[in-house]
Amino acid sequence: MLTKVYGSAVFGVEATTITVEVNVDNGIGYHLVGLPDNAIRESNYRIAAALQNNGYKIPGKKLILNMSPADLRKEGSAYDLTLAMGILVATGQIEEKNPLSEYIIMGELSLDGNLQPIRGALPIAIKAKEEGFKGFILPNQNAREAAIVEGLDVFGIENISEVIDFFNENLPLEKTEVDIVAEFYEQLEHPEHDFADVKGQESIKRCMEIAAAGGHNIILIGPPGSGKTMLAKRLPSILPPMTLHESLETTKIHSVAGRTIEKGGVMTSRPFRSPHHTISDVALVGGGQYPQPGEISLAHNGVLFLDELPEFKRGVLEVMRQPLEDREVTISRAKFTVTYPSSFMLVASMNPSPGGYFNDPDAPVMSSPAEMQRYLSKISGPLLDRIDIHIEVTPVPFEKLSEERRGESSVVIRERVAQARKIQSERFIMFENIHYNAQMGVKQIRQFCKLDEASLQLLKTAMERLNLSARAYDRILKVARTIADLEASENINGNHISEAIQYRSLDRDGWFG
Repeated sequence: MLTKVYGSAVFGVEATTITVEVNVDNGIGYHLVGLPDNAIRESNYRIAAALQNNGYKIPGKKLILNMSPADLRKEGSAYDLTLAMGILVATGQIEEKNPLSEYIIMGELSLDGNLQPIRGALPIAIKAKEEGFKGFILPNQNAREAAIVEGLDVFGIENISEVIDFFNENLPLEKTEVDIVAEFYEQLEHPEHDFADVKGQESIKRCMEIAAAGGHNIILIGPPGSGKTMLAKRLPSILPPMTLHESLETTKIHSVAGRTIEKGGVMTSRPFRSPHHTISDVALVGGGQYPQPGEISLAHNGVLFLDELPEFKRGVLEVMRQPLEDREVTISRAKFTVTYPSSFMLVASMNPSPGGYFNDPDAPVMSSPAEMQRYLSKISGPLLDRIDIHIEVTPVPFEKLSEERRGESSVVIRERVAQARKIQSERFIMFENIHYNAQMGVKQIRQFCKLDEASLQLLKTAMERLNLSARAYDRILKVARTIADLEASENINGNHISEAIQYRSLDRDGWFG
């Protein structure tokens, strides 16, 4: 007897339906074909024990199990339940009172028949809905995540016996339902990290507001204890709330990486990723023998914070250059290519010298010019070229630290940022891949960043006197456009240009020679 049962494989952030064909013949043997990896090959031991502990068995017949399409590599232990149900129906141990062909069935089996969570439940559910399946049966831990997809019956189960009873005796399973819109807005609460906690640093807060409003990458330079990390952690709290589309897109990536189980359901807050400086290039951009999304993709629609930028290996930083420009990363292997989205805001911080202090006669540690140059040379020009805002952070004086008065809250700042983003969305409505100022190319800069004669002269003088590099020109215009948007000004004026010029510290003489 031949039986077909359906599972799914995830490549990148998209799923592909897998048909498991089970054929029973005379003889003895268990043959699993269709490019399964070791985890799937070992499944017969888990399936045998799980069935035996629930009153069933793998009979002593010749079983051929084919995972189609056979030329596509299948990975992981999530096919245990799919294979087990195919074997039970094909060998006549259970009847098919509910048709197997209407359901995607996925789950890893424990030896007692309980189910362990799987990865990629959301992309699988989206694909199942597209292909017209009636329902999706999967482990209970993943049910809320899959139930985000409307028009698909999602059944979260604890043990294989529940699935057997559903198909054999038509005993109903409990359907998991999630009101995605209600859940999404319910969780948009006050942020955990609030700008109101930051004492002083008004100019840096202003700078962070501009970066958030235009989606600009930013680097903070300052001595230890000046508040760089504290400010960076609060940046997500002033970014505009995620749209439902962004939320689903972000949840998909975290689902593939297996990071949504503890959150449950849809991700409503923007991700903040802060990898350690010992990270490898594969862990940062994604990849591996079986490709997985890296930190830059997990930060999609959120913030990637690189603390102490020069401490990262130069090779690791260089692999970020292309994703920063293209806002996606493509991982190519001999037989397949996967693409992960990686549209994130880069926030970097660094000490101005190896000892942490620069040009400070009272500093406990002084660095020689040669040490300074060696330290700063770890950051390449092309990487700095992709960072719009450079700002020096100075230590907060005691008077400010001891003040009782709280600063402006993140909620208030976020309202201004959201208003500026709205202006940008309307401006770039005709451009498919441009949503905010940082994404502008040369063509858009020429169109939307026109200067009057006085502003042009001011910019020319500043570039000559401060010896600003050519790469600073476009960056200054982009940032000035964002400053104008925060003031709801249609045109860029001299004040906007003046402020934008301040945010190019590393382009001046005395830093990179």
